[in-house]
Amino acid sequence: MEKLFRIKKSTAFGIYIFLDLICIGMGMGVPVFCILFGFPVGWYIGRLITVSGKNIARILRQLLVYTIRTSAFTFIIMAILWGRWASVLFDASTDYSTLGIPMILFEPKASFIGWLVLMIFISPFLQLLTTLFASVLTLVIRKPADDQTRVS
Repeated sequence: MEKLFRIKKSTAFGIYIFLDLICIGMGMGVPVFCILFGFPVGWYIGRLITVSGKNIARILRQLLVYTIRTSAFTFIIMAILWGRWASVLFDASTDYSTLGIPMILFEPKASFIGWLVLMIFISPFLQLLTTLFASVLTLVIRKPADDQTRVS
């Protein structure tokens, strides 16, 4: 288990990129599995940071930086996958009801816009929240032995 936390950070991020792409593929472009993948990633980040034994301010700063990096990658992939569909908004002859997206709002064009916002912006933000939650939960459960890192 300790070998898992001794790998280089760049190697760990490469493994994350590969697994995140698999999660995106399993969801067929809908990042529901990426959001759920935030829980084990948050656990790993929390454990990785507490192993280093730094003070609480540095731990929380690193925690935020790592979780933003992971969700930023998902944001970039979602912007690549779904961003090209934004050009459809400027085509007057588009029939939005035949695009195959769920009609989550009353009007098809509003549903399409809502779907794009959900895929590109809200889903990576939800992944950020799940990763942060799992990381903080790991920090609370782990209870570092060093008095400087103990959360009171």
